[in-house]
Amino acid sequence: MKEDKRFAVLIDADNVSEKYIKLIFDEISNYGVITYKRIYGDWTMPTLSSWKSSLLRYSITPIQQYSYTTGRNSTDSALIIDAMDILYSGNVEGFCLVSSDSDFTRLAARLRESGMYVIGMGEKKTPQPFVVACNKFKYLEALAKDEAMDDPLDTVVTSPEVVREAIRQIVDEISDEDGWTPLSDIGNTLVRRFPDFDVRNYGFTKLTPFIKRLKSFEIKSVKTSNENIKLIYIKNKE
Repeated sequence: MKEDKRFAVLIDADNVSEKYIKLIFDEISNYGVITYKRIYGDWTMPTLSSWKSSLLRYSITPIQQYSYTTGRNSTDSALIIDAMDILYSGNVEGFCLVSSDSDFTRLAARLRESGMYVIGMGEKKTPQPFVVACNKFKYLEALAKDEAMDDPLDTVVTSPEVVREAIRQIVDEISDEDGWTPLSDIGNTLVRRFPDFDVRNYGFTKLTPFIKRLKSFEIKSVKTSNENIKLIYIKNKE
């Protein structure tokens, strides 16, 4: 993915804690440049007062949306309308939707239909329909595992066993005549099949150690003309 991809980060303040804000922006910076930073909520409510210092520190634009009707989330409507306006402006190539609310499932799907790259972020309580509607989904607890997680597997939706079998299948489908498959191809295919797949959910920072833990694959590295770069390949064990 190109580093200059422009992203709109839209945050549902009603469903996300301010403690994650730095992690959110740090994570998106791995994918591109943040063009829009907007957060939605009823800022007259005392429950959102903890956000105010973060808004100033990270230069986030707060969008006021009064809760006119009890039991209905006006914030969702404001965020969705803004997302469509940004989409039609042609100023971004991707969106980051930060919420644990399934109400944004259709929005994520609609943005993808228009060619946008959609990254979702939310807590482990996020309903699965929203997770799979995104190109990628990042669990906030996994991003903040040092502070918020005792067991990283608490946030896993796709079990390691399911991932293991998927990898075995992928290797069978795309390996060379000797059974070897580039690890980079494995990683890309896993994300397409499981938008919530992220090795940090399993307590790892890199894909290779995660593959080793599964104990079902042979691993080899191949030197390149650049001494700092090695190509990693895996093969199903007999």
